Amino acid sequence: MTERKPPGVNFETWVDRQIRDAQERGVFDGLTGAGKPLPGLDKPYDELWWVKDKMRQENLSYLPPTPALRKEAEDALVAAKRAPSEGKVRRIVAEINEKIGALLAKPPPGPPLGIRPFDVEEIVADWRRRRRAG
Repeated sequence: MTERKPPGVNFETWVDRQIRDAQERGVFDGLTGAGKPLPGLDKPYDELWWVKDKMRQENLSYLPPTPALRKEAEDALVAAKRAPSEGKVRRIVAEINEKIGALLAKPPPGPPLGIRPFDVEEIVADWRRRRRAG
């Protein structure tokens, strides 16, 4: 379909002719999903359906900055508990504390963060207790 629309021909007529010619040549034969219903056709219309679908396909998610950081802080505490060394615990806590501090210094719009930087020494002491007990 590299030819240009001829002058004086209605655009819709020209497009319909292009589609009909392609169908006659078999261009559309054997396409994936041919003869199957469109997915999501029975669901209510959502203007952002394509964004949500793309995010689902790419295994992405989006949270506003403060809930995302709360989740990241929870994950950091779990990682710190499982860390193989005290140095790794300190790095994990230092990194998340830096992010928490930055968000507290300049809060974004939306819900408040609701957490403070973690006490590194307290977390390291807890890590040591777990290592001795385990």
